[in-house]
Amino acid sequence: MRLFVRFSLAFAAAAALGVCVLPIARAQSQTSSSSSSSNTAQTTGTGTYVVIDPLAKVRYDNRYDISLGAAYDHMKAGPTLLQGSNLGGLDLEGSYWLTKRWGAEGSARYYVGTSGAAPNPYSIQGPFVSQTFFGAGPEWLGPHNKHGDLIAHVLVGGMYGKFEQDLRGQPPSVVDFYNDQVALAGIMGGHMDLNRSEHWVFRITPDAVWTRYSINYGNRATSNDVNFALSVGVEYKFTKKKR
Repeated sequence: MRLFVRFSLAFAAAAALGVCVLPIARAQSQTSSSSSSSNTAQTTGTGTYVVIDPLAKVRYDNRYDISLGAAYDHMKAGPTLLQGSNLGGLDLEGSYWLTKRWGAEGSARYYVGTSGAAPNPYSIQGPFVSQTFFGAGPEWLGPHNKHGDLIAHVLVGGMYGKFEQDLRGQPPSVVDFYNDQVALAGIMGGHMDLNRSEHWVFRITPDAVWTRYSINYGNRATSNDVNFALSVGVEYKFTKKKR
């Protein structure tokens, strides 16, 4: 839970920083563009300079958007394992905006990688494991201007954990892994966006990921884990349909 608290504080600090920095960045951008028009100008055939601003049409009134990013997730494949797993994969998300500030977001994420294993007589080391998340929830548009924005979200759904695929036919108990299963999962975090044009956005998504896996052997324990996830990618805004 200490990781969850640290992440929450870090995201809150980032949001507060955005409130302060985004207006300043806008003012600096306006000053810079007025004093250095040669950096954002093109010459026409008649020799006339035409100012070009790639962010001039950036608005926050689109109804739909979709994003895809390379994803990272840290997790533990068993209830008492000392070694964690660093997984990589893809993060696909889509939004339907209901009002100027509030929207509904859906997410599908896939992570795969190797994990440490408990000592065992079968010399099983570094077996592959994977997680597939599917869920949805509300999102809130925070501080924003034509340069970028901060968005917070809370997603609830399920996580399909696949832990037995690389155990050479042995039960997961020999390496202290969870069983293959669908478990409850939740994600809390958000997006940090940098607009590149009216449609395209560079997106960073830090999250805290909660999972509730269990085992069906021994004491049949259930474990609540909170870990860190991050994705980096691009977002596309469909601007024809307005909120």
